Amino acid sequence: MSVFAAAIDNLFADPNIARDATYIADGGTPVLIRVVTRQADEVTGFGEARLWSETTRIDLRVAEVPAPRPGDRVEIAGEAFNIQGEPVRDRERLIWTINLRPA
Repeated sequence: MSVFAAAIDNLFADPNIARDATYIADGGTPVLIRVVTRQADEVTGFGEARLWSETTRIDLRVAEVPAPRPGDRVEIAGEAFNIQGEPVRDRERLIWTINLRPA
């Protein structure tokens, strides 16, 4: 295991940083995972207008969910979300960053 992978495992094990969640692939069975939530606002330009929107993003480990897809479901603290758009992996290929929308 690389130093980066060990550091990521430590971050995801920290109860102050990561949370328990359930990942459900489309047509699959629920899997307990750990996620780091990021609920940043996003400003998008559209012509001369700037649109503000609330977003929900999570990071999850590639080791726990090797191939997340749009339409798969994530449940966090009783709230259900669907994956929206294509997940993006980090440079080290250890973490997925995923955009969510309420289910």
